[in-house]
Amino acid sequence: MAGHSKWHNIQGKKGKADKAKASAFTKVSKAITVAAQNGGGDPNMNFSLRLAIDKAKEVNMPKDNIDRAIKRGTGELKDGAALQELVYEGYGPGGVAVMVESVTDNSNRALTEIKNVFTKAGGSLGSKGAVAWQFEYKAVLRIGVQKKNEIQNWEELELSLMDVGVDDIRESENGVELIGPKEKFQAMNEVLHHAGVSPDSAGLEWIAKEVVELSQEQVHALELLLEALDELDDVKEVYTNAH
Repeated sequence: MAGHSKWHNIQGKKGKADKAKASAFTKVSKAITVAAQNGGGDPNMNFSLRLAIDKAKEVNMPKDNIDRAIKRGTGELKDGAALQELVYEGYGPGGVAVMVESVTDNSNRALTEIKNVFTKAGGSLGSKGAVAWQFEYKAVLRIGVQKKNEIQNWEELELSLMDVGVDDIRESENGVELIGPKEKFQAMNEVLHHAGVSPDSAGLEWIAKEVVELSQEQVHALELLLEALDELDDVKEVYTNAH
């Protein structure tokens, strides 16, 4: 159930990426740089970097841009300030819980811009721990419905996925979501790879323990808040506990 809105968000983001490629490149470039900064420039040894590169390829970022972002993170290029990953917590319309992942070279700017967006949307930014307890940080892989329907032995694949740690399989009209402990992410990905299945999206996400229902008016207000946050270059991802 909660997966439906996330599927919708993914499709919407892909559309926005086509319209605002420069902004999309900025975000994925920062993700690559901070991953290389934290764990080195070899994607075979740095799983976070491999994930970031995969996301860059999803928005058709040129290889030269990817290589520059890696070198910026390893220090081979000295053309930018060090980046840091931050998570902001807040409340949106109807009291919905919001988690905002940020990658920034200026935490004061990021905080000011994110706080302003919440305020204008009638929400508020909370302190650390304000809403995080309502979420779990999980490994999430998604397979679109067409791709899922092409899998010949789905039941067998399900069992293999559960064997390596998948603890929740959510099916909807959009496809299937595979959710498991964050430390099982690589094993989950490898099971799909061995089965010849390439997930439509894969990463670590804040998954709400319980979802809340919003009125149509609140849903519209929340969409405006999410769009405004997504337009900020310092914002990497946004998660809510809205249905």
